[in-house]
Amino acid sequence: MTVTIYHNPDCGTSRNTLAMIRQSGVDPIIVEYLKTPPSREKLKELIAAMGIPTRALLREKGTPCKELGLDDPKWSDDELLDFMMAHPILINRPIVVTLKGVRLCRPSEAVIDLLENPVGRFVKEDGEVVEGRR
Repeated sequence: MTVTIYHNPDCGTSRNTLAMIRQSGVDPIIVEYLKTPPSREKLKELIAAMGIPTRALLREKGTPCKELGLDDPKWSDDELLDFMMAHPILINRPIVVTLKGVRLCRPSEAVIDLLENPVGRFVKEDGEVVEGRR
């Protein structure tokens, strides 16, 4: 099974998600999206596959979201995509793509249902224990 993760190594949730994928026995394709952002079309495809509004992929914490006024509902989906292209840090993460679907994995254990093999018992960086499928 091919698994792709749009990953930010500075994000604990993203690191936990990647570790769960690896614990399931998969060596995923890792896209460090801050270094290699997805194209506008790819981002639109991911949003459509997740079945979420564009705004739901907008990350606020630790980003210029407030400074840019993006919390204002006046911005269209196309305009929000323009901002995400200009500032990839605005793209929430991690996004995981598998044959079972595409999902924004927040919290990180949201990845479990996308994986073919069980994760088993997993301990997150903060010490929280997750009991994945066995």
